[in-house]
Amino acid sequence: MEPTTIALISIGVLVILILCGVNIAFSLSLVSFLGVFFISGNFNRALGLLGTTAFGAVRSYTFCVVPLFMLMGSFMAKSGVAEDLFKFANHFVKKIPAGLAIATIIGNTFFCALTGVSVASASVFSKIAVPEMSKYNYKKSFAVGTVAGTSVLGMLLPPSLLFIVYGMVAEVSIGKLFMAGILPGLLLSAIFVIGVLVMGAIDPTTIGRTKTGGVTEQVGEQSSQSGFVLFIKTLPIITLILLVIGGIWNGFFTPTEASAVGALGAFVLAICKRNMNVKEFMDMTLEATISCGNIMLLLICAQTYSRMLAMSGLVSLIGNTVLSADIHYAIIVGIFLLIVLLLGCILDSTSLLLLTVPLIKPIVVGFGFDLIWFGVVLVITVEMGMLTPPFGMVIFAIKSALGDEIALDAIFRGALPFLVMILAALLIIIAFPPISTFIPSLM
Repeated sequence: MEPTTIALISIGVLVILILCGVNIAFSLSLVSFLGVFFISGNFNRALGLLGTTAFGAVRSYTFCVVPLFMLMGSFMAKSGVAEDLFKFANHFVKKIPAGLAIATIIGNTFFCALTGVSVASASVFSKIAVPEMSKYNYKKSFAVGTVAGTSVLGMLLPPSLLFIVYGMVAEVSIGKLFMAGILPGLLLSAIFVIGVLVMGAIDPTTIGRTKTGGVTEQVGEQSSQSGFVLFIKTLPIITLILLVIGGIWNGFFTPTEASAVGALGAFVLAICKRNMNVKEFMDMTLEATISCGNIMLLLICAQTYSRMLAMSGLVSLIGNTVLSADIHYAIIVGIFLLIVLLLGCILDSTSLLLLTVPLIKPIVVGFGFDLIWFGVVLVITVEMGMLTPPFGMVIFAIKSALGDEIALDAIFRGALPFLVMILAALLIIIAFPPISTFIPSLM
């Protein structure tokens, strides 16, 4: 049997295993082992591939960014900074229609720039913003939809975990990827603000107002703290964001060094706010370690699978076939993104990137696309899958945080308008690539 045929069969077997609920890392390792065995006919060679990849795949110093940025995110989630950011944003927009929703968008934008993980942002802001919006008679589906939509920014604004994974697999500068996500992230945040204002204008009851535009009965209370006091509380947070991002941009830190600075700064911030004791520190460290271990295992197994595909010649065959076909490049890109979006309904974001990037990269390079731009487009598409059924990691994170307060289908309905807004931002970035390549070009 031809090696390319074996590789194609391996992809089908892999999809079946995943759909049957088999662990993705185990599925990748098993399929890689069997693929190399049938291609080479040598058991020891197949076994050696697993050993050498496990030893060499994540030995690089660069991989330190994963545990350190995850630790930074854990400290930020515990420190209580999300509530400070929400109150600070709300102080300035509280008199605007949909002010609480806008405050959620602004607060979560900053918080995402600290955690880099969408699920963490969704869990934290579900407990902070949704109860506050409920006090002011916002529709609960709208409230959770706002949190779900803005949480997607966690994988677009630095330090994004998906940019780290994409950069490692596609062999692209992680620092430039971080910078590439800034303008698209701010664009998406601005679209969200415009979107909630339009939704509130169309149906005022959505944002706790009467049909005539008057405010319904308010049972909550605004913060009595002045804007200056709130600013002082958020100043260390903003300083940390600027230190990490600015340090990478200006070349003071490599992304790896910036992750260490960020983790240390987040730890100091959590200690100073007295929101973390020794037990909680140990718990958060353990949680970050376990999460990092899962990601590293996925990276190792994905590297094994990539090497098997390269050995089979399938990657080169697909690349040459697509490049030689008389098909407009825009159609090819559209097909890729549609496949990624559909796979995002059943796979988590990290696994999806690890599976698709090795196959897509040669074609992207062959068409002359900028890998930085394509990384931004790909990550946004992957993030859309986090809001779609049946997987929807962000949706389930919100459901887990709120429990029986709201039904799962109501969260999906609330997230739908924001899914449309993300699609609009994606189309803009595809049409105008400099949005994602301008800042990296300055580095």
